[in-house]
Amino acid sequence: MEIQKPERLGSLDVLRGFDLFCLVFFQPVFRSFAKALDWPLTNWLAGFFEHVAWEGFVFWDIIMPLFMFMAGASMPFAFAKYLRNGSKTQLYKRILKRVLLLWLFGMMCQGNLLALDPARIFFFSNTLQSIAIGYLISAILLMHFTRNWQIILTSGLLLIYWALLSFVKIDEWGGGNFGPDNNLAEYIDRIVLGRFRDGSTITETGIDFGKYRYTWLISSLNFGVTVMSGVFAGQIMKGSLSKIKKVQWLAIGGVLMIVAGQLWGLQMPIIKKIWTSSMTLYSSGICFLLMALFYYLVDYKNYGKYLNWLKIYGMNSILAYMLYEIVDFSSISKSVFHGMEHFMGDYYLTLIRLANVSIIFFILWLMYRKGKFLKV
Repeated sequence: MEIQKPERLGSLDVLRGFDLFCLVFFQPVFRSFAKALDWPLTNWLAGFFEHVAWEGFVFWDIIMPLFMFMAGASMPFAFAKYLRNGSKTQLYKRILKRVLLLWLFGMMCQGNLLALDPARIFFFSNTLQSIAIGYLISAILLMHFTRNWQIILTSGLLLIYWALLSFVKIDEWGGGNFGPDNNLAEYIDRIVLGRFRDGSTITETGIDFGKYRYTWLISSLNFGVTVMSGVFAGQIMKGSLSKIKKVQWLAIGGVLMIVAGQLWGLQMPIIKKIWTSSMTLYSSGICFLLMALFYYLVDYKNYGKYLNWLKIYGMNSILAYMLYEIVDFSSISKSVFHGMEHFMGDYYLTLIRLANVSIIFFILWLMYRKGKFLKV
């Protein structure tokens, strides 16, 4: 059975490209430049491009949720032809292949898989793996349940995670404790992942978990919610409403989720590192607003010609991420700009980082021009 190519919205690729551009180009260059410049204004702005220590939310904290949200937003379009033709077996093969590849890519990026040292491999520690889990959960809900049940079950995941962290107590862990060293998600990751948890080292007295405090296992419930929020946005954009109505619904949904997340944060703080339910709602609301903005600009107002350069990142987002995380281009950059350090002083590092990310951009641009994309 031949499967037709799915419908593709320009705003999806442009927004995904915006997310990856911030991650692999703008942030490393700007932070290095701000540090060298050392002005009060640029130092203040640079604070929005690093994660908060624990509670709270700044611009940089939206990058990972937005990456996951965009994975969900494309699913209603990508799944449509398969579901219409009833080829669920073929779709499941595609889903499982994607989950496996994302998982392996995640271990390459952050799990030390390429080091080939069994003593330093970490099993679950990366954005790509959170996308894989969220994608799997969302795929099952999208394939087997109606829209109403998708909403009910997604809400259930939010509430289950909230209930687990708020009411389940094991020794001094959990029971409404949301600190870095006493929340239930941290406890479960330590017990289940043990030595395979990122940041852990083996000592004579046992496992030292260091200062690493991101959680993954039961946080996967809300990874599913984040990707499903993208699915709901995708369903709005794929629906029969007029384009301006779609923008309005995306904006209304975004505002409602932001308000709900902030209110929920009075009891369960907004904490990205453990992906609290309040943070999940709050960040999903921001993603909805960003989607509304880019859908308005690209698909409604047809300003895509001014933003299409972002597709260079957006249509090869996995490759862009992996090049940034895995390949160190500094040897090339330092060879080209050898001798410039004593002229540029503190700005030399900015030059090297600009050169590194420009190499990545050039690779992506070449592949975009030739229509070559890394598909998983």
